[in-house]
Amino acid sequence: MTEAIAIIPARGGSKRIPRKNIRDFAGKPAIAWPIEAARSSGLFSSVVVSTDDQEIADCATGFGANVPYMRDASLADDYTGTTDVIRDAVQRLKLAPDTPVCCIYATALFVVPKDLAKGDDLLQNGATWAMSVCEYPTPIDRAYRRDGDQLVPRDPSKMPMRSQDLEPAYYDVGQFYWAKAKTWLDPEARVWDGARGVEIPALRAVDIDTESDWQRAEFLMSHLQDQS
Repeated sequence: MTEAIAIIPARGGSKRIPRKNIRDFAGKPAIAWPIEAARSSGLFSSVVVSTDDQEIADCATGFGANVPYMRDASLADDYTGTTDVIRDAVQRLKLAPDTPVCCIYATALFVVPKDLAKGDDLLQNGATWAMSVCEYPTPIDRAYRRDGDQLVPRDPSKMPMRSQDLEPAYYDVGQFYWAKAKTWLDPEARVWDGARGVEIPALRAVDIDTESDWQRAEFLMSHLQDQS
């Protein structure tokens, strides 16, 4: 089996939380948490960070990641998608088509080795994509939408149903995505085609986009550390 590669995209120009990829979180730069999880998993022959920022590069290498190139500025703006960045990395690293590649976000503060291993298992057993998900805490079939100043059920037929009779729904936690190198290279590939999910418990399901997300993550980390 071809050895797996982890790729962590970490640009320097975060707008909503400036410098979030190297902001201190529970005593370490944010990016240190996924780097250490990936390295301790034993799954990867290399943990690569794709960045356009020298300070991030220095931080990443300090925690044991590899930064074999600096990402071009054209792939570090507010509009470039994650798949474009990983595709660029796969091309630069000249990976064989069947190489398992795991994209791990730089602010995947709660990612753990066992979940990465579950994703790898799913990929090896036929999944096109394996991604981190969490179950919605309440049935989305009974969601509302706004119509002027009124709340209107999105699906009135589901409103009388018991919650336990409705199908569970899941959201993307934004921790990691596994796929073969050839899948990442395919510009038509979509992460929801042939995807299987690694379910993450709600206490570790925090996608860091805003300052309130960061504050929630700090609260949860404090709780988890108190429990350990």
